Order: sequence, then C-alpha cells, then structure tokens
Amino acid sequence: MITRSFALLVLTLGACASVPKPPAPPPAAAKACPEPAAVATPPPPPAAAKACPEAAAVATPAPPTPPSLSPATNLKPAAWNDLPAWADDSAADAFLAFLRGCATLKNKPEWLAVCSDAANVANRDGGALRRFFEASFTPYAVVNPDGSAEGTITGYYEPLLHGSRKPTAQFRYALFGVPEDLLVLDLGDVYPELKNMRLRGRIDGRRVVPYYSRAEIEAGKGGATGREILWVDDAVDLFFLQIQGSGKVALDTGELVRVSYADQNGYPYRSVGRLLVERGELTLDQASMQGIKTWGTRNPDKLPELLNSNASYVFFRELPVSENGPTGALGVPLTAGRSLAVDPRVVPLGAPVYLSTTWPNSTLALNRLAMAQDTGGAIKGAVRADLFWGSGEDAGAQAGRMRQSGRMWVLLPNGFPLVAATSPNP
Repeated sequence: MITRSFALLVLTLGACASVPKPPAPPPAAAKACPEPAAVATPPPPPAAAKACPEAAAVATPAPPTPPSLSPATNLKPAAWNDLPAWADDSAADAFLAFLRGCATLKNKPEWLAVCSDAANVANRDGGALRRFFEASFTPYAVVNPDGSAEGTITGYYEPLLHGSRKPTAQFRYALFGVPEDLLVLDLGDVYPELKNMRLRGRIDGRRVVPYYSRAEIEAGKGGATGREILWVDDAVDLFFLQIQGSGKVALDTGELVRVSYADQNGYPYRSVGRLLVERGELTLDQASMQGIKTWGTRNPDKLPELLNSNASYVFFRELPVSENGPTGALGVPLTAGRSLAVDPRVVPLGAPVYLSTTWPNSTLALNRLAMAQDTGGAIKGAVRADLFWGSGEDAGAQAGRMRQSGRMWVLLPNGFPLVAATSPNP
C-alpha cells in the first residue's frame, strides 16, 4: 500500500511505535500506507509479530502475543438486512472495482466461479448489481477480538509532487530506489507461525543489524546514495508521499510519472503530528498534513529534527502513469471511493466490504460497498480500514480529515471456506 492511513498516521502513533527495532508484512504496492510496523524475534513470537509485522533486525524477545486475528475468529455470519442502507448504495462503481480485482482473484479456486459470473452480468443498474451480490455472496460481520463491532476508519490518497530527474537548487530532496545493501529475510521460511513477516537489516561483518535510520539515510549512509530516482522540491511533501506509499510527480520537463512503494528500512512509524501535539506546538485539530507543513514553514531549522524523529524510510520505484489509478497490494488499480486498505489477516484481499461510517469530520452517514484491494503498515486490527479517496488536492483534503468510527461487513462467495482466507496473499 497505498499503504498506507493518512489521518491516523498524522494524528496517532502507529500500533507498534513503542516496540524496539522490529520487522515486516509483505510490502503493499500502493499505499498504503506503507507505514511499516515491527516484526518480532522467534520463537515464541512477540506481541508485535502479529500486530505489526514490519521491522528492523531484532535480537531480544518481547511480551506474549495478543489474541490472534483470522477470518475464522473475527468474521461472524450476518444477514443482508444487517447492512445499514444497503439498498440505497449505487453498486455500479463498486462492481467495476470488483471486476478489476477479478484480474487477480480469478486465479484463486474459491473466487473463480463468482468472477466468471460477474463478467457475464449484462444488466448493470444498481438494483440488478445488488441482486448479483446478494445471490453470489454471504455477508459476515467483522468483530474485534473483544467482541466489539466498531473500529477506526481513515482515508488515504495519491498526492501530486513537483520534481526533476536531476538535482537542482529547487529540486534537492531525493526519492531513492531500494538500496543494494538492504537485506530482507523471510522469517516464515524457518518459523511457519511468522509467515509473511519479513526482517529488514544489513550485514555488518558476520552479523545482521538494523538497516540505517531516516537520519542516517538522509546523511548519506548505506546503499541508497546512487539509487536516486527523482528529486522533488519540498521535504514535507516527500515525507507524506512516504506515508501514502505512492503518488504522481510532475517533472520540470512537463512529464508526469507515478512512483510507488518498493520497500522500507524496517523501522516502525512514529507520528510527527502526535509528537508536535505532545510538545505543545500544535493542537490536535491542527495536526494535519496542512498544519504540519505550516509549522515546517515557520520552523525550518527544526524541521529536519522533526522528520528524523520518524526513523522509518520508504524506497520507491517508478511506474508508468495510467488513468486507472495507483496499484494496490492486490495488484490491480485502486478505485477512488471504492477501494480499501485492510488487515489481510482478517479480510481476504479482493473481498467486497460493506462500510458503515460517516463522512470525514462529520456525522453524516457514509454507507457504501468497497473492495479490499490494499494493505498498510498502520492498518492493523479487525474492524480497521483505510478508504482510498483518489488523487489530487480534493482527495487529500478528504483523506486528511477522515478519522471516523465505523463498522464493516465482508462479503464472501457462497460456500467460501474461512480457513482459505487466512493468508494475506491474494
């Protein structure tokens, strides 16, 4: 992801921010809120191993794991009339997003039939499409380990930056590709219970040690130097690009390119907005992207220290620009307003999700069908989702304001074995 959650990352600490130097989930191609979390040392796996699977190299054990998450334990059978205002949602955009997802899902046996049926749907008005979902899927309420049904719904978007392929006095902040000395270890090869958790580090003699922090990378340490992809004109915009996980860059040549999450240095995310609030330099309602940018403009001498307080660092890859949007963790383009980043330990990637929440910074109901097509380091928990708002300033304004309470229902093909949903891989 784009993965990963804009409002939550700005306003709160990531779920694993207090875990010392830990490793990682499979990298989300879009977002996602690439916000890395921490991975644990085996065995037994520490609490962070389940809740925050992304981290730097670690050497010490952590507390016991919290209750594990899985479709079998966190999805409960529901009825269609449990979904608030289900009959009022226009399903056309959601249906098109589902068809995009079928480009990947059709390769999974449990999705093959329903994707084939979807491709043959002729009548695509709202009522007909709702009847298709009702006939082909079974709804499940998503519940937290404590049995509660409400959680946090945030938003993310694809920002637009201005840059160049060469460093200049104006364009002096580099986007780096993946360093050659970044080591990625798949812990699941040795410990099956840590499947899809990866350790980031580097080789120091005969030891694997944590990779370089943000401050060290910015100072030129490690193999990132020489791996520059582009340069942009604003340090804070680049910082938030790393949080979002992907974005567009308008180059000084007139060319427009897209950059997407490629990997991460293994450190857990630390919210700079929360830090400014704790220091008394911003109020909670000021700790948005716009508020942090304004603070940085007024405090240029303090800005590097603030950004470096978040040791997490994201590396990018360049992609061609398409009109279909950035690519999510499912491997298909995201659809504005209809794609979600989720925790794949509970919600199978590609599954339709009915979301019941409110519009950003509002009490106005927002009930709609969306598709679980992305992940993110901050998107951890059962009732937890990040709604993709699209590209540009308007989408950024909506994403930046969104931190709402909400409920979720997952729609799975009739007869879908919940045990088949336990892998986060699409």
